[in-house]
Amino acid sequence: MEIGISTFVETSPDVQTGQVMSHAQRLREVVEEIVLADKVGLDVYGVGEHHRKDYAASSPAVVLAAAASQTTRIRLTSAVTVLSSADPVRVFQDFATLDGLSNGRAEIMAGRGSFIESFPLFGYDLEDYNELFDEKLELLLKLRASEKVSWRGGHRPAIQNLGVYPRPVQDPLPVWIGSGGNAESVVRAGLLGLPLVLAIIGGSPLQFAPLVQLYKRAAAQAGHDVSKLPVASHSHGFIAETTELAADKFFPSTQQVMNLLGRERGWGHYDRGSYDAARSVEGALYVGDSETVARKIINLRKHVGITRFFLHVPLGTMPHEDVMRAIELLGTEVAPRVREAVAQWEAESGGNV
Repeated sequence: MEIGISTFVETSPDVQTGQVMSHAQRLREVVEEIVLADKVGLDVYGVGEHHRKDYAASSPAVVLAAAASQTTRIRLTSAVTVLSSADPVRVFQDFATLDGLSNGRAEIMAGRGSFIESFPLFGYDLEDYNELFDEKLELLLKLRASEKVSWRGGHRPAIQNLGVYPRPVQDPLPVWIGSGGNAESVVRAGLLGLPLVLAIIGGSPLQFAPLVQLYKRAAAQAGHDVSKLPVASHSHGFIAETTELAADKFFPSTQQVMNLLGRERGWGHYDRGSYDAARSVEGALYVGDSETVARKIINLRKHVGITRFFLHVPLGTMPHEDVMRAIELLGTEVAPRVREAVAQWEAESGGNV
């Protein structure tokens, strides 16, 4: 069971002061957070791609590369790369470069993206939303499979027997499919034999179990070894010394972000009642002390089949020292509890889980 962190490198206004951190400061903080995550034994760190004022990371590979030489074992991934509006050749080159700098620790998490700012920015039509992703994923997989590529599609100039460099250390360079829970996307990932990441940010995480089974059935039908296909989840959360402290610290920025997005997307008002329900045993928020968060991750592993868990922290703008402490607790207290419990459970079940 792998445990890690994901971040969107947000620069929303501070809830208390209204001040907005510079993109440069937040980027430097994130590098410090990645270095700490490596130090405390976490397995993976993901940086999301966004193209709007309240997010600082439009180029996850560059952010991750800044941490590559300061870390030794943690895997470094996008979370996600908005592949529909990107050039797959450049994506492959960027992450192959990161793979070289990190000596084989880079990954790509490819997705359509739930934000659409990149489409007009790079000259794409939202009418082609699905077609763009399918076409560009096809090219990305060809690029990782062969040094020289010939390819033709409808939205990018053709490539005729051209080499793409540098080549990565890993062969193949890992490519995951990120999904918000769409059945079509999980089936596609299964048919292609690609690892799957589910964004579980609302409702009950246990409701995602049928999607994991659908993914595995599709993979098996396509002839892939399901036992070798990991499934990850990404959920908002925060850890502190007590559950009450964690809940109180994480709520203000969470409410701010959820209501901002809610106004953009037509969601209902997010209040403390909504928040407390989401951090209950059945909810999708992983907020509490180390024992509370560990129990929820273990439950997710047992009932949904997740083999990698991303804690998304912070949500919005939080004090850097609080985020660093949450990362420390995740690595030194939560992850050991989860790994021990999962290993024991798998041993008792004979590995048939």
